[in-house]
Amino acid sequence: MANRISLNATSYHGEGAINEIVNEVNSRGFKKAFVASDPDLIKFGVTAKVTDLLEKAGLAYEIYSDIKPNPTIENVKNGVTAFKNSGADYIIAVGGGSSMDTSKAIGIIITNPEFEDVRSLEGVAPTKNPCVPIIAVPTTAGTAAEVTINYVITDVEKERKFVCVDTHDMPIVAVVDPQMMSSMPKGLTAATGMDALTHAIEGYTTRGAWEMTDMFHLEAIRLISKYLRSAVNNEKEGREGMALGQYIAGMGFSNVGLGIDHSMAHTLSAHYDTPHGVACASLLPISMEFNREFTGEKYREIARAMGVEGVDSMSQEEYRDAAIEAVKKLSSDVGINPKNEKIKEEDLDQLACDALNDACYPGNPREATKEQVIEMFKMLM
Repeated sequence: MANRISLNATSYHGEGAINEIVNEVNSRGFKKAFVASDPDLIKFGVTAKVTDLLEKAGLAYEIYSDIKPNPTIENVKNGVTAFKNSGADYIIAVGGGSSMDTSKAIGIIITNPEFEDVRSLEGVAPTKNPCVPIIAVPTTAGTAAEVTINYVITDVEKERKFVCVDTHDMPIVAVVDPQMMSSMPKGLTAATGMDALTHAIEGYTTRGAWEMTDMFHLEAIRLISKYLRSAVNNEKEGREGMALGQYIAGMGFSNVGLGIDHSMAHTLSAHYDTPHGVACASLLPISMEFNREFTGEKYREIARAMGVEGVDSMSQEEYRDAAIEAVKKLSSDVGINPKNEKIKEEDLDQLACDALNDACYPGNPREATKEQVIEMFKMLM
């Protein structure tokens, strides 16, 4: 069996990385940017850090801001129309997962118009052409959408999220500048950081994991565990560490998949608009407990990467407990609510069915029944 790795053609990391955008645009001969960014980032001047560079260099651009925290089919369709009308030839996605996911879907449909209904992109769609070139500039340290082949769209009509997996949607350039993340409030920093930790832990334990992705995921767990608390306090070292840690997690999970935590989290976001990172964080100890007997010695290495001492002298049950407790402690330290008061008893059956039909579920190391998923949702109530 061949293991595939797909990554950006080019990525820039560190303070001041956004200054490389102009060089990339000029070297690639691009003419006009379609800058996709959500309204809050525009309002608070974050997007302007990029557009000011374009203006100073005399580069044309047009802003598209019809983007929601959980981007919808309508957001994508409106974006496709706006892109066609703009005369742009590339996209600069500025923001978190929402801006990135919207941009990927728009870019794919522009070059593969037979998927203009959006829903047909679910799963592994048989697109034939690479998407419109995307330069991805993350403003959150969590989704790693700038280096993944995945994106998630919300189907409002059917109250569900669907995952799209496509090597043709990979941004050609990722610009990971921790200064672009400095305006994130504490709650968003915590939620996106825990999303990144979930990526790393699920990617490490997923069915498709192998040596190279294990290397990525363990280093990501180490960095996130070390720097997330500092990032929540908006300390420079923490921002830099999280910017790198979440990207490394994306290098891994994008190529091997995730598991039941993400499939359940997508369901909570679709039904109750629960922020994705919060959903992932609250479910992580629960899903780890569910999977513990199907992970071999991996929880020992998770515990070690999270800074737990003495793991080599622990029994299997002890280091599994230690890994789960370390996750609970980090989540609590950064202020994540472990409960979800929006969940309704009458919704549980549908929630479980949707989770089991989500594209992330097949990667889970343990098979789950609908009843078991319902019980996990109940633990959040």
